[in-house]
This record gives sequence, structure tokens and C-alpha cells, in this order.
Amino acid sequence: MKIICIGRNYLEHIRELDNTDRLPGAPQFFMKPDTALLRNNDPFYVPSFSRQLDYETELVVRICRVGRSVEERFARRFYTEVGLGIDFTARDLQREVIANGLPWEICKAFDRSAAVSPTFVPLAELGGDIQKLHFEMSLNGQVRQRGDTAMMIFGVDRIISYVSQFVTLKMGDLLFTGTPVGVGPVHPGDHLTATLEGRTLLDFDIR
Repeated sequence: MKIICIGRNYLEHIRELDNTDRLPGAPQFFMKPDTALLRNNDPFYVPSFSRQLDYETELVVRICRVGRSVEERFARRFYTEVGLGIDFTARDLQREVIANGLPWEICKAFDRSAAVSPTFVPLAELGGDIQKLHFEMSLNGQVRQRGDTAMMIFGVDRIISYVSQFVTLKMGDLLFTGTPVGVGPVHPGDHLTATLEGRTLLDFDIR
């Protein structure tokens, strides 16, 4: 099982991070190891190596079959369920590696940096259209992020087709599809919740 993460997939998020309207020409992806998984709404412990640890709430697609070089028109065959996840990011370290042209693993792939909802919902129960889903994240009861998959720069089928040109998809792989505007830091004592179409899927403490 691998965790595939898409970066910069919502325009407003690009604006808040880069202060630009320049769109990527293709999906940008990176990966996290299985040791990055944070399951079952377990607490997230802020690591000592970062001075700014940010949340990024994302729709997560669970891959249900093996495929390589998938044509976009067939991509919908590769998922039936969706959930939510938090791509925890050491933002201070990310700024450093970007400035120096270095890989992102140190700021993105550390242990327990990929929180995944314990429940995945059949897409059919949510209306069947993966590009018509709404999700929200609240920190200490205050809504911080609202996402609508219709606003993705690259839709899920396009992402699956593109990524599969380079990496074979396998059953159980998790695809983090990008975060909307509103990312920000977490601190010990915070409480994070997130809903998908009104269903609470993430509900855990920051310690």
C-alpha cells in the first residue's frame, strides 16, 4: 500500500501559498510511506523538529484494483469509496527545501503525517459523482477549510490516469487529492474534526 498525494490542486490554495494564479500543467504528486499513516482517529503528536506544523484537509480515494497507464475514460473503475485525510506538513521545513531545490520527504513523509478517516463511504451513497462532493474541516469548533471537488484543477479521473503512467496503482493505495484554501497550524490541545457531505469522518486530538 502506498500513499499518493496531489499538490496544488485548488486555485485558491495556490494563491494562499504562492501568491500567484499560475496553474500547474499537469498533476503534481509525491508519496508518503505506510509509516506516515495515522489511523482510527488516534491523536496526532506535533513533532519536535518543526516550528510550524500545518493541516491540509483532503478528499481521499481508495484504489480498488490494479492498473497501469489507465485511460482517463476508464479511471472510474478504480475506485468505489472515498474518505477524508489530513496531509500534515512541516511548513517551515517545506519552505527550506523548496528554496534549496531539495526533495519534500522531510516535510511531508514523516511518521503519522497522513491522517486517514477510519471509515470510507461508498461513492454511490454520496450521489455517485466524485466531482460533486463537499467537505469541511473544523479546528476547535471553528470551520477552517471548505472544499468542493468541483473546484479541483485536475479531477480524480485525470489524476488517476496521469499518475498511473508513472506508478502502478494497486488495491488499497490511498490517493490524497489536494487541499482547498485555509491551511494553517495546529498546536497541542487543539481538536480537529472533518465532515464529508455532512458525515463526520475525522475527529481527533492534537497533542
